[in-house]
Amino acid sequence: MTHSLQCFLIDDDIDDQKIFSIISEEVDNTIKCSFANDGVDAIEKLTTCEVVPDLIFLDVNMPRMDGVECLRKIKKIDRLKNIPVYMYSTTADPTTVTLTKRLGVKDFIVKPNNINELVNILTAIYNQHRMQAGSV
Repeated sequence: MTHSLQCFLIDDDIDDQKIFSIISEEVDNTIKCSFANDGVDAIEKLTTCEVVPDLIFLDVNMPRMDGVECLRKIKKIDRLKNIPVYMYSTTADPTTVTLTKRLGVKDFIVKPNNINELVNILTAIYNQHRMQAGSV
């Protein structure tokens, strides 16, 4: 039996959260998504929540605490530091991409304008994670 993936999206755009959730469920109906609206909300949920996500998707530009600072905090939490984190943003400033990769992100994804492209990206990520986790 395949264990359901727990994905955590940290993004201040509610529409992006909905689209991400719908596409994730379309890719695999066992995927469960939870959300935080910014870095402060995310760190609070990640430190008080009993469920540890399998994958974290993190926007760069958010109020209160941006994605880079949130990433730094996530990587300092022992039970979270080895969880794959994907930056998921509308902009891909080369300095930010380099910095986040140095801080340990698995990849930097520019939010696509095309739904089919997002389906392809998430399908590849979820399949790769399942393969690496040995749950295929």
